[in-house]
Amino acid sequence: MAKREGEKDHKVRMAVGNGVRSDVWKEFLARFGNIKMCELYGATEGNICFMNHTGKIGSVGRTGFFYKLAFPFELIKYDIQKDEPTKNKHGWCESVKKVLASVKRRDHRRWLQSLRDDVTHRLSRAFIVCCPFSTLKLAMGRKPKQLHNRWKGENVATTEVSDIIGMLDFIQEANVYGVSVSGHEGKVGMASIILKPDQSLNLKRIFEHCTAYLPAYAFPRFLRLQENMEVTGTFKQQKFRLVEQGFDPSAISDPLYFLDDSKQSYLPMTKDIYDKITNGLLKL
Repeated sequence: MAKREGEKDHKVRMAVGNGVRSDVWKEFLARFGNIKMCELYGATEGNICFMNHTGKIGSVGRTGFFYKLAFPFELIKYDIQKDEPTKNKHGWCESVKKVLASVKRRDHRRWLQSLRDDVTHRLSRAFIVCCPFSTLKLAMGRKPKQLHNRWKGENVATTEVSDIIGMLDFIQEANVYGVSVSGHEGKVGMASIILKPDQSLNLKRIFEHCTAYLPAYAFPRFLRLQENMEVTGTFKQQKFRLVEQGFDPSAISDPLYFLDDSKQSYLPMTKDIYDKITNGLLKL
């Protein structure tokens, strides 16, 4: 939405709703003033929820003794790449800042009904955890610095890369994620971008901007230019389908680009370049 004069001239003092990305939250406050934000964090198929009523950007809320007594949960360490809990040598989960809550018997029918949706079903199956002490439901906390992609032995916070790319004046929104490439460990960074109205894509500036603000291992190696950004039912950026589609130009109609280090710029992705990457003839 384009900015207009007088956006801070209103009587709104509080906004309540589903959690928002940190960059959206900051821009909202910058444009519309010091409005108290109370966000809810939960899931359609979840059996617990939290409320961030303190106004701390990036938090998923607070809990207390009575809430945990009524809705028991534990905090465990979770391996994002393997998509499973991290366990010690004894086979036990390890405590850390992730939320794990048991699915109680009274919640089973409501929870199973929510799985009729194909997308919800696919996501839910990935986050049902069988641990030595019970069957548990995982609720991933929404903190920008915890959305990581591992590449060349380094952890890359995809939301931070998205925020940096989004600083460019011709980009409306950026969605950064990791894609698998045969012969390479970890996930290779890829960014889906949307241009602002009446703006054109400047590949050279994207490379120069990444060079100025990011370490080399955090550069998106591939770009995908989209007209609309896919979002979830709660308006979060959709990554799963983009990850599955990868970077094959013969299977994707959107313009794709590849980072050519020798040219210090992004170049159009061709079938020949794709074949060389997947066959190991072109190293990333």
